[in-house]
Amino acid sequence: MSNPYFYHSKKALKMCGICGYYSFKKEISSKNILAMNNAIRHRGPDDEGFWISDGFQSESFSGNDSTRRIKEIFPVLNETNSKIALGFRRLSILDLSEKGHQPMLSDDGKITITFNGEIYNFKKIRKELESLGYQFKSSSDTEVILKSYEEWGTEMFSKFDGMFAIALADLNQSKLILARDRMGLKPLFHFKNDDVLVWASEIKSILKNEFITPQINWNGVYTNFLFQTTLAPETCFQDIYSLEPASFLSLDLNNFKTSEEFYWNFPSVKNENITEDEAVAKVDQLLSDSVKEQLFADVPVTSMMSGGIDSTLITAKSKPFKSDINAFTISYQFSENEVENASLLAKKIDIDHHVKKVSDDEILNQLKENIQHFEEPYSSLEVLMNAAEYAKELGFKVVLSGNGADELFAGYSHSLKLNKWLLMRNFNFVRHFIFTNDDFSKKVKNYFSQDDMLDFFRQSQVGMKPLEAKNVFSENIFNLIKTDLKDKKLSETKNYYGLFEYDMKYSLSSHHVFRDDLSAMKYGVEFRYPYLSNDLIDYVSILPEKLRYNGTQNKPLLRKIGEKYLPQEILQMPKRGFSFPLAHFIKTESKVRDFIIENLNSLKKRCFFNADIIDEWWNNQKNEYDCVKIWQLVTFELWYQKYFENH
Repeated sequence: MSNPYFYHSKKALKMCGICGYYSFKKEISSKNILAMNNAIRHRGPDDEGFWISDGFQSESFSGNDSTRRIKEIFPVLNETNSKIALGFRRLSILDLSEKGHQPMLSDDGKITITFNGEIYNFKKIRKELESLGYQFKSSSDTEVILKSYEEWGTEMFSKFDGMFAIALADLNQSKLILARDRMGLKPLFHFKNDDVLVWASEIKSILKNEFITPQINWNGVYTNFLFQTTLAPETCFQDIYSLEPASFLSLDLNNFKTSEEFYWNFPSVKNENITEDEAVAKVDQLLSDSVKEQLFADVPVTSMMSGGIDSTLITAKSKPFKSDINAFTISYQFSENEVENASLLAKKIDIDHHVKKVSDDEILNQLKENIQHFEEPYSSLEVLMNAAEYAKELGFKVVLSGNGADELFAGYSHSLKLNKWLLMRNFNFVRHFIFTNDDFSKKVKNYFSQDDMLDFFRQSQVGMKPLEAKNVFSENIFNLIKTDLKDKKLSETKNYYGLFEYDMKYSLSSHHVFRDDLSAMKYGVEFRYPYLSNDLIDYVSILPEKLRYNGTQNKPLLRKIGEKYLPQEILQMPKRGFSFPLAHFIKTESKVRDFIIENLNSLKKRCFFNADIIDEWWNNQKNEYDCVKIWQLVTFELWYQKYFENH
């Protein structure tokens, strides 16, 4: 079942979504894959494709949204039955011909792939494969993945530098394989019971499969409240999991057994001999290489600048490689400094700089829809959706992001509290002697309850405290929750490296890039992350701790590099997240207060939570973080309405 017609394209930008299923015991209707693919239409409205199989014979189809040329080659999928189905959505930037169409098949028609993402080093891998005798009919990275699999099998994943979610059906070996990039930059979720394995780029798609009735995973909700994000691999849906970053799942079509393997982990051996000068020069070089590679696109590229070091440095480094690089900044109330600093850099390196002032009304109008687009409760207002929407308005499809620098270079303010905590945890026994229950006592007790690195990391995420979560859940729900989070612990080394692991796995992979993907794909925009290239992560991970972390200044190493490129004002700016002033919004906007009260009232009737505690929290907001836990409850209510009330 070779498909020779795709093979002429230059590297096209693939923003897309994938989905699929394997029904082990019986053939099921293709209505399932059609509905699943339609649920992620926003990820790619320009083309779609399907491949279905009974495990032996297979056939490719077009869909209603496929291009005219694809429909001429393949019949449109109507209702039929199959055991295996793969669906694909494509948003094409320039090239809407059949060349970038997926699912893509191997020459013998026995291996089929759907792939969402970009492999930045695909040309290098292609050369290696050509030297081994492989011939290529296109210049696409999808074909490189197919041929890589034929040569190396699952060992290919560790060779890829990029962002990807891959679903691959291998009928020769009776296997299905799902895989995800090292940092989890592209999402991939899966559900499995005794009858079916279902997967998709977004949970919305999985919920369209006939085998699935959504149920709440209260353990996921609990970690979501504590950490401001659900700790992967769990989600807030029962039995729906996020495939772990840097891992692949294999399923045997014959016996329905799965195995999951990691193909990469952070290098654990440090090179203590590297000097600061060497490290600065090398990171500078690696970051330039990464920026150059990720600027490669046959469409205009922009950089999202928040005015801090991370994003301005990426922008400054882009200019030598792409003289027409643009940048933009989203401006909210109280973000004047950020806008000023971003404009300062734009002037210095002489590039076009767009500033979008987002009004309170705009946020209010989109509030419910934007929150419900996320597939879990979310304790912030999402600026990235505004950013993606604005990039699209400006005509940009590729956006460089500074995400990853905070995690890689010790940028968060909580990292500066690490040494104090390591010292103070020796006095944690004090908590057993605090018998008073006023706010200060609670605070002290909570501080001395951080026994391990996971607790320390949790504390920094400003979600609910464990005691607050316990009080707000109704007793019968709380009794269902596994509050011991032992299985979420990482290596727990009592130094900066231990915190680094938590920042990378939970703050970055479970949280930031997951939000990024959903925000960007809602508007058909692709975010790219120069700080998260393989070489840069591998190198920074082996540096001596003293170069990456000094306990007194955030991002000491990155600042040294920034000195060469950035104005002093940017280097001196205090750390601030790229976020919206939620507390102020609640205080000053009666519409927001009404919106919150309406949703809290609806939530109280559901009996999942303690209504008295909800009222107490709402009526006693003393500091700017007190609104976070209220917002978590509001977004839980909106999430529940969207994913449970309509089923």
